Amino acid sequence: MYSFSSPLEMTMETLIKILDYSSDEIFVLDGDRQIIYVNNACEKHYGLKKSEVLGRYSVELFEKGYWKPSIVPEVYEKKKPLSIKQTTNIGAELLTTAIPILNDQGEIDLVVTTARELQHYKLLKAKEDSYTQVSLPHDPSEVGVITNCETMKQILKFAQKIAVTNSTILIHGESGTGKGVLAHFIHEISKRKEGPFLTINCAAIPADLLESELFGYTSGSFTGANRSGKMGLFEVANNGTLFLDEIGEMSLALQAKLLQVIQDKKFIPVGGQKEKEVNIRIIAATNRNLMEMVQEKKFREDLFYRLNVIDIEMPPLRERKEDIVLLAYHFLYKFNRMYDVNKLISQECLDVLTYYSWPGNIRQLENLIERLVITSEDVIDVQDLPEILYQNAQESSEREKPASLTEAIERVKKDLIRKSFKLHGSSRKVAKDLQISQTHAAKLIRTYCQDLKKEST
Repeated sequence: MYSFSSPLEMTMETLIKILDYSSDEIFVLDGDRQIIYVNNACEKHYGLKKSEVLGRYSVELFEKGYWKPSIVPEVYEKKKPLSIKQTTNIGAELLTTAIPILNDQGEIDLVVTTARELQHYKLLKAKEDSYTQVSLPHDPSEVGVITNCETMKQILKFAQKIAVTNSTILIHGESGTGKGVLAHFIHEISKRKEGPFLTINCAAIPADLLESELFGYTSGSFTGANRSGKMGLFEVANNGTLFLDEIGEMSLALQAKLLQVIQDKKFIPVGGQKEKEVNIRIIAATNRNLMEMVQEKKFREDLFYRLNVIDIEMPPLRERKEDIVLLAYHFLYKFNRMYDVNKLISQECLDVLTYYSWPGNIRQLENLIERLVITSEDVIDVQDLPEILYQNAQESSEREKPASLTEAIERVKKDLIRKSFKLHGSSRKVAKDLQISQTHAAKLIRTYCQDLKKEST
């Protein structure tokens, strides 16, 4: 505990410590709009550590979508205090106030910005029985794909390139990695965004019903059918996108009919005789190895190549460690709003989440955060976590601790070269990416990427 006989005894170190313990975000810009101070609250609002914020210009972070709208331009223009409502990249709603500090010439020396989560005000008003309805933040799907991971950023860049085409897309990845979110993202930035985006899980519907769901049926096609018939998803999704999740579970007979729709953009409803024409884009996803299924005669080879015109591999969450805290805060905001609470999460708990292997990926993390928001006290702590998760995280942490500095350097070198080679595929591009000679890059690729070279051949 700190005690001061006079204000002069408060050191800069003590003052910084006090500011860092503030639940409100404190953000200080200089006259050039460069960030010269920010406290620890920036991590829960944007998923960025202080070291990733300090020294950068506010416009740079705004343009990368960390918050919207920006309060800075108007404050520097009017040189007067201003308050606005902001939404961050991970869904936090903030009431932000910026106060300019002027010098003797009337020019801005500093701008001190504070940001408080609107959830605080909402709960306070509820407790005082004078609650006023505030507008809900954007739906999480409108926030966009949430990531700080370089691999994911490259995937999103690639998605933007292919979104303008009508080619079929096959998204590979473990369950819960966000394949559906990526498919929706592609639709939303495509020329089809004004049309429908429909999803069907091929594993969730019995094979005999899946055909009528996709193709629709005419009156009296089968027992129990609607007397007036029913439009199928191919027809409903006309001028839009149809997302076929778990495509590997589709029967061979239905695969043949799907192939015809992809090739000809035409189909005949179940029980019908008249051909219908549609304008749709097909995006499919699977967590299975379709090439192996082709070899085992469980998946049609011609359909595989039709779907695989463009393929995207979604990384599991355990390979996106830099996104775990970001996503945890995103889901925390989501469920705080849903259940009208204001739970916090401890740093120790976030550390455990970071080391856990996440076999269920993002979906598992989302479900866990919802459970913790419902069952924990005001601050979610390590003891609130399921025991198996904590034990797994401890084991992972111990495995990841290097035995020596040499081992640590070797691990970083291997990780960098493998990521770069996966991305670029040639020693020349790897050399340029890592700023080393091509000879050195080729040597490192031979040492660390033999398995990747085999996969690409």
